[in-house]
Amino acid sequence: MRRTLRWTLSLAVLIGTAGAGGVSAGAATADDTDIKDRILAIKGMSFIEEKKVNGYRFFLLNYEQPVDHRHPEKGTFKQRISLLHKSEDRPTVYFTSGYGLNEEPSRSEPTQMTDGNQVSMEYRFFSPSRPDPADWSKLDIWQAASDQHRIFKALNKIYGKRWISTGGSKGGMTATYYRRFFPKDMDGTVAYVAPNDVNNDEDSAYYDFFEKVGSDKCRDRLNATQHEIFDRRGEMVKKLKALAKKEGYTFKLAGSADKAFELVAQDLVWGFWQYHLEPEECDKVPSTKAKTQELWDWANEIGGWEAGSDQGIEYYTPYYYQAGTQMGSPDYESPLLDDVRKYPGLNKPRTYVPRDIPMKFDSKAMKDVDQWVRTHASQMLFVNGQNDPWSAEPFTVGEGTKDAHVYKAPGANHGANIAKLSEKDKEAATRALLKWAGVEPAKGAEPKRLTKYDADLDRPVKQERTLRP
Repeated sequence: MRRTLRWTLSLAVLIGTAGAGGVSAGAATADDTDIKDRILAIKGMSFIEEKKVNGYRFFLLNYEQPVDHRHPEKGTFKQRISLLHKSEDRPTVYFTSGYGLNEEPSRSEPTQMTDGNQVSMEYRFFSPSRPDPADWSKLDIWQAASDQHRIFKALNKIYGKRWISTGGSKGGMTATYYRRFFPKDMDGTVAYVAPNDVNNDEDSAYYDFFEKVGSDKCRDRLNATQHEIFDRRGEMVKKLKALAKKEGYTFKLAGSADKAFELVAQDLVWGFWQYHLEPEECDKVPSTKAKTQELWDWANEIGGWEAGSDQGIEYYTPYYYQAGTQMGSPDYESPLLDDVRKYPGLNKPRTYVPRDIPMKFDSKAMKDVDQWVRTHASQMLFVNGQNDPWSAEPFTVGEGTKDAHVYKAPGANHGANIAKLSEKDKEAATRALLKWAGVEPAKGAEPKRLTKYDADLDRPVKQERTLRP
């Protein structure tokens, strides 16, 4: 979204916690047809790979989708999906990252909690799920929601129990947009740390956030260290150029190594609060008297210097395109850097998208989604982090909604989830999710997750880095 290089909105979200049963997944259905054969009998479905995983079967698949759902006769492309199969008599969790597809089996928090199957979708235009040639005008939230809808209709013929959609960050946004356009598909939705940039020109919430987040001591230390990195711009840019020469990085999109430095460095405080915790990690922030190498290494850990290069940006082109055409982005520039910033306004989505791809912002798209959520949402649960910058502009629910909830995890960052809520909120959120999934406990019984922790399936999802527009 708005700025520069910070950790990306999505796969980056740590929504896993505990879960994993050792029960073997059923290989065959009631009519003794292997589940793989049933899936591949779906028109447009093709096989990529099956991987072994204890208690499940895990498939990587391609599904043929229209490039334009309004005009399906105008061509198709193959969209990758994954399927973690437990049993046809279990609920199914529809997990979206909003980015590419994780090719390894894993379980989102709702999957762990409901002991269900899990379907995941690679977002359109993320490679290799990209039409060729690529008509970027067909990358919008309605087209992507229509992708999800077709996948749901195809697989619901096999998995006929309850369905829950979920995702974190851009994946949470994706799950929300899907419900807005196809509100009857899912029985419930859990959207984690999903930003809601209703008015792309109004970003005061972010300025307020950074004035209050954490303790005065931690804020002062972070701000001073970030400023010191800017003060040593000459040394930092020299090191960035050396890194680029070694790794083959280029800076055509940013415009120069100096501009790439600024894109990354101006996002370091944001990146810290997004994925790091106070107080334990604030004490590890280098002092302003630290050696340049120490400052460089810390900034690389927080932001990743490669993120300002063409090679670091390219994969995320679809995200930046959507930030600059519909989703919006937080246009936050720390006032504390005004005396050292050389390129105000550089951190915009247009910077990160090749100039031969046209972009025009639709100011109505997010307002429409926001209006729907506030007045028509049902069976939806939003989880935000108290110390997460992206949660500064959250979704809200109001009169007209039904069984819709917004929770904030105390002290949590962009990895906020149900497990991190207060005990009272955790119980309420768990009860709602299990009810929607059709696996609620007996009356009077405590609502709790239905699986045990599995170190392989429930490990945190790999964090992705993007520049922060």
